[in-house]
Amino acid sequence: MSVRASAHASDALPSEAVDVVVIGGGAAGLNGALILARSRRSVVVIDSGTPRNAPAEAVHGFIVLDGRPPSEILERGREQVRRYGGRVVSGEVGSTEPAAPAPDGDLRFTVILADGRAVTARRVLVATGLRDELPDIPGLAEHWGHGVVHCPYCHGWEVRDEPIGVLATGPASVHQALLFRQLTDDLIYFTLGHEPDADTRARFAARGIRIVDAPVREVVTGQDSGIAGVRMADGAVVARRVLAVATHMRARTEGLDGLKLPMEDLAGGTGRRFASGMAGTTEVPGVWVAGNATDLMAQVGASAAAGALAGSHINAQLAAADTDAALAAAQGGTTTT
Repeated sequence: MSVRASAHASDALPSEAVDVVVIGGGAAGLNGALILARSRRSVVVIDSGTPRNAPAEAVHGFIVLDGRPPSEILERGREQVRRYGGRVVSGEVGSTEPAAPAPDGDLRFTVILADGRAVTARRVLVATGLRDELPDIPGLAEHWGHGVVHCPYCHGWEVRDEPIGVLATGPASVHQALLFRQLTDDLIYFTLGHEPDADTRARFAARGIRIVDAPVREVVTGQDSGIAGVRMADGAVVARRVLAVATHMRARTEGLDGLKLPMEDLAGGTGRRFASGMAGTTEVPGVWVAGNATDLMAQVGASAAAGALAGSHINAQLAAADTDAALAAAQGGTTTT
């Protein structure tokens, strides 16, 4: 599910090599950059301005910032990164590849933007986030982030007590239905060909969740521009005000093929992500990944925390590399008699 790019002020791309390029200006990328900038590292954030949560009116479940618009949080984050000397550059990454090592053997990477601008970095933090893929049902996508939601913790309180429909996309939708049942007594589960087994049907019945097996034709928009219901194949409309959908989540990979980062599929076909280890390390030396690009279920707070952890880990490795270089220079300049 693509979102419209949001305009924001852009810094100039430096001509000299920097310590770290952060690809992605969401919560993970900005918090990673903040940690690095506060450690006096030269850091550049490449931000396309298309965050996953752009359609949402507010961020929820993040203490202190609960209820704040995503655009406001990101703007404040960019300002804070700049306060410590970091740069935030507006643009899309065209390619990212390892470059020839520095004379001291330290790693180098070249990041080229879609408009041809380029920057060289010692390390790379990938924080590109993910894209949500919705079922191909007419009328569904236009309500994404408003009447169409996916996370009971992000949006649940706001849709409490509304007539909610769950559009099944796979096994994860069963779990989703049970969570949204906590928020409303009026819940309908549209199977969309994903037939629940006997045990699931019994559990749904015990919780008062109605199951509709008939095919869905489209989502109906009401006079108030919100969701009015779901039109079935026979033309009947089942009234609903909110639809919950477990999306298929894919890490955003544009411009990163040259890094050859390993990827992995989640169980049940719910998504595809970059594989990562402790603190966001990857199998590619010098490259880390944080946030929704590797943790598809992470909310804003968890993504920000992952970015901070990756940033501190990158700084520690750079400190070791700086020390190795200084030691080699000192030893190389020592003469014996």
